[in-house]
Formats: sequence, structure tokens, C-alpha cells
Amino acid sequence: MKTYSSTYQKELQQFIESALKEDIGPGDFSALAALDTEQEGAAQLIVKEDCVLAGVELAKLIFTQYDPSLEIETFIEDGEKVSTGAIAFKVRGTTQSILATERLVLNVMQRMSGIATLTNENQNLINHTKCKVLDTRKTTPNFRIAEKWAVVIGGGVNHRMGLYDMIMLKDNHIDYCGGVSAAIEKTIDFLKLKQLDLPIIVETRDLNEVKACLDYPEIHRILLDNMSTDQLREAVKLINGKIPTEASGNITKDTIVSIAETGVDYVSLGSVTHSAPNIDLSLKAL
Repeated sequence: MKTYSSTYQKELQQFIESALKEDIGPGDFSALAALDTEQEGAAQLIVKEDCVLAGVELAKLIFTQYDPSLEIETFIEDGEKVSTGAIAFKVRGTTQSILATERLVLNVMQRMSGIATLTNENQNLINHTKCKVLDTRKTTPNFRIAEKWAVVIGGGVNHRMGLYDMIMLKDNHIDYCGGVSAAIEKTIDFLKLKQLDLPIIVETRDLNEVKACLDYPEIHRILLDNMSTDQLREAVKLINGKIPTEASGNITKDTIVSIAETGVDYVSLGSVTHSAPNIDLSLKAL
């Protein structure tokens, strides 16, 4: 099974290069001024609040891409629930290299750990159902891969990565086409013409649009947008397991349980990426 780091190896390398360039620019002059070039040392990453830790593997990639001679000793892996005071890893090597990468490592891990923790909290609320938490494209520009990686680490499921790996017919597509059936038929024809094998998801706003989708077995999933729990139950009953279902639209911790209990297969939450608070972490010299 491919890992995130292997699947997106090139993209992650490009991200790290760009992020380090943004931070270091022509040089980390604080470290260059205060520290000898060959001075060696160590530092440890301290977890300062309870969380689901995420970003450990990406931190390793950052350290070693900047300076392959850096050595990382890991004590906690991605996805582990940790308590305040835990030591995630130690890094050893030149002090200039440790300090040059410190901020990027912390920024990445604090953000990813926050997303993984929030995703895990939401998924745990609905573990008594078959429903799974999905993310969305409401991500930080140029940081999407890491944020979606964190969702998976937290126990969630990725939606599409972008506009290129899935067809998703939303309300605007449908309205521009003149209706659900027209949008689906044009999409099926397009995929055949271009010889593309992409899953099709259709966003529906009412039961009539749901019924229209049932005429097309090519559909991968029906998205039930901003429907009440009664409407969701009726839609699930109408679909009757023929096509997987997804509920979306302003789903919160207060509503996720009742929505999952309607029988939908997925709930999509933009909040797991756009509203996750960062987790407090610290990289301290030893």
C-alpha cells in the first residue's frame, strides 16, 4: 500500500524546498552569527497539550532534505494519542541545521496535529455508526497534501485531492447545465470521449434531484446537501444502498451524531481543515 510520502514524494519535496526558501531566504543569519559552522547538538520535540500527533514523518523529510546528516530518533509515530509532556522525537546534528529547520517543522506539525485531533474527535462521535468523516477542498493553499494527510492520520477519509481526480457536479454545474440529468449525461459523454476513468459525485438539494440520480449507475456517490435529518432518512431509504451517500453542509459536533444516525455513509466537514486549532509543540535544545 502506498504511503502519502511515496505517493506525493515530488510534491512534498517541492513544498519543503519552497517553504524553507520562504523562511531562510539568503541565510539564517541569527544562527550564522551566533553558532560555529561545525557545532553539533541535539533537540527534542515536546508535546505541550493532549492531541493526536501528526506530521512526524513529514518532519523527518524536512530535516533530511535540508541536511541529510541530521539524525532523528523517533519515540511517537503519526496517529498516536499523546499527553502533555510527551517527547515525540530527538534530532541530532549541526546546530545551524537544527535551527534552520525548527520553525518549518513546528509549523507543519502544529497544524497537522490540530487537524488530526479534530478529525479524530468527530470520527469518535460517530463510531457507533457506519459513517465516516470526509474532508473537503477547504484547505490552505499549497499545504493541501499535508492537511489531507493529517485527516487520514486522524482516522478520517479523503475526498478528492483537487479538481482533477474526481468529477463533482455541484449546484452551479447543475444549474448552468439546466438540471441534474443534463449535467450527468454531459459528464458521462465527456469521460467516454476523453477515455477518463474518474468517479462521479452529484450534489443534490432535494428528493427530486436524488431520484434523477438513480437512473445513472455510473454515479459513484450522491451528495445530500443541507438536508434536514428527516430528509436525509428519506433520501437514504429512497437510494436503498444502490449508491453510497454523503451528507454535507454546516455539519458540526452538535449535529454530526444525528446526521450519521440517518444511515448516510459519509459526512463531509470543511471544519476539520479550515477551523482546526494548532496544537502547542516545542523544539528545545538538549
